[in-house]
Amino acid sequence: MTAPAPLTDRMALIQHRTRAAAKPALFLHEAGIEEVQDRLSMVNKSFTAPVIVTGWPDPWAKAFPEAPIIADDETLALEPASHDLVIHALALHWANDPVGQLIQMRRALRPDGLMLTVLLGGTTLNELRTALAQAETEVTGGLSPRVAPMGELRDMGGLLQRAGFALPVADSVALRASYADIHALMHDLRAMGETNAMTARPRHMARRTLFTRASELYAAHFADSEARLITTYDMIVLTGWAPDDSQQKPLRPGSAGARLAEALGTKETPLED
Repeated sequence: MTAPAPLTDRMALIQHRTRAAAKPALFLHEAGIEEVQDRLSMVNKSFTAPVIVTGWPDPWAKAFPEAPIIADDETLALEPASHDLVIHALALHWANDPVGQLIQMRRALRPDGLMLTVLLGGTTLNELRTALAQAETEVTGGLSPRVAPMGELRDMGGLLQRAGFALPVADSVALRASYADIHALMHDLRAMGETNAMTARPRHMARRTLFTRASELYAAHFADSEARLITTYDMIVLTGWAPDDSQQKPLRPGSAGARLAEALGTKETPLED
């Protein structure tokens, strides 16, 4: 049986990042760095052996100069139990095996070490995806994979549990940008290294009429009061800890020593049969 082709063409992804590095647009990485720093500030623990996994080393190295940077390869250059903090920085949404990446990070953590991941997911580029899909259906009568699928927030907690993390948390931050037109948006995506790197992407030049129609649909359905195109970037943040006996454990059902009504100072009203 032939194995299915990987979702991401890693060679294309690296080429896109290399091209973008000449004049990059880093606002998503800046937002991701702020999220990571904010969450670390709320952790009552100091970290002495951090590491960062990313395809964009420069902004993360400046923000965390004490942390070595490794590439987001399919096999991560991580030694078992060698770090107390692993940050996966805006790259997991391109991984062909995201659970495998999480498992590798879990194994690289020392007991009670923290994993913190920021990635794009959910409704990211949903406006562009919708406009392109409708335009292509109208222009060619078909549909091609032009915007990579994004993981949903509701699925991420399950991935953390599958990877063996304790105290898993998944939440998201919706970021919105506006562009003069669809060409300005595509320019920004190229400068972020986030253009289509799917293995199944079309390899031929798209018809000009496709983007003309997509631009019309985008403006008709997703423009603001100033006729600028609204674009959503849904940043998902995952946190999980390497299990340790010192961590809090959930109580067994029925083990409470007092009634909730007593703790709240209210009267308990039994339900009718």
